[in-house]
Amino acid sequence: MNKNLRRHINQITPLTDEEYTFLSSYFSEEAYKKKDFLIRQGEHVNYCYFIVSGLLKLVYNDENGKEQIISFAMEDWWESDFSAYFTKSKAKMSLQCIEDTRVYTLSLKNYQKLIAEMPKMACFFLEKSNSGHIAAQNRMISLLSLDAQGKYQELLKQYPSLFQRVPKTLLASYLGVSRETLSRLQH
Repeated sequence: MNKNLRRHINQITPLTDEEYTFLSSYFSEEAYKKKDFLIRQGEHVNYCYFIVSGLLKLVYNDENGKEQIISFAMEDWWESDFSAYFTKSKAKMSLQCIEDTRVYTLSLKNYQKLIAEMPKMACFFLEKSNSGHIAAQNRMISLLSLDAQGKYQELLKQYPSLFQRVPKTLLASYLGVSRETLSRLQH
């Protein structure tokens, strides 16, 4: 299994070789092509994903079919429709590849077994969950309090690599502005 996952976990919870070998048995590796869906809105969510390489978008399609980008996920990120994953319900969002992508999948059953059998992983996932909640709240505050220029500057400061990897149309959607407005913001 790729060393990225071990390095990622070790940043929060150091693992021995034996622990990592044990942990690795709970994951499966999958590869997807650009535009493939890992999750489709309305279907059951079987996995959460650790992104080894590539880039994904988590989107919500409203009743008019308009796509709202919730987040982007790149290397060393975890992504899923977590509400559907943990409640065993149908997805409210879709997860789609923007680039060819490799992921490690973790089923809910394996997640639950892993944290029961390896308590330090419960601490790891709690830390990741807390970080995710903080990021989501910061995004909500940004959406509510910043103008288009402020949202653009905040995204550029936090994730500059997105501007080289994500088409302008998707960046504009994420920021809640038109493509034309995004072009003006970039100049």
